[in-house]
Amino acid sequence: MKRALILFAHGARAASWAAPFERLRDIVAAREPEVDVSLAFLELMSPRLPERAAALVAQGITDLTVVPVFLGQGGHVLRDLPLMIDQLRVDHPQLAVRVAEAAGENAAVLQAIADYCVGSLADA
Repeated sequence: MKRALILFAHGARAASWAAPFERLRDIVAAREPEVDVSLAFLELMSPRLPERAAALVAQGITDLTVVPVFLGQGGHVLRDLPLMIDQLRVDHPQLAVRVAEAAGENAAVLQAIADYCVGSLADA
């Protein structure tokens, strides 16, 4: 089984916006060298999620996890992403697809952000 992990972000017009997501991708890839770790975007940047998933399938990936790197479960995570995932399953029935909760909904992520916020008080 060949596994892949897509970090799914919104996208923006400014190319610099992607920099923290690229660093996150690199950190995750270093921790999971056997997994193809990449970025995909909802809009305004490429690759888009369907394009990236198709490229992974063409490379022989059979197991895909999508992690929405959004702070909350707004319309994009609640409506747009499920529609995209449903279409991926139709387009690539051989691909096992899982979707993690939005990063900002995870207790450990929120704790890390809170630690950062509290730590910023010491810097003042």
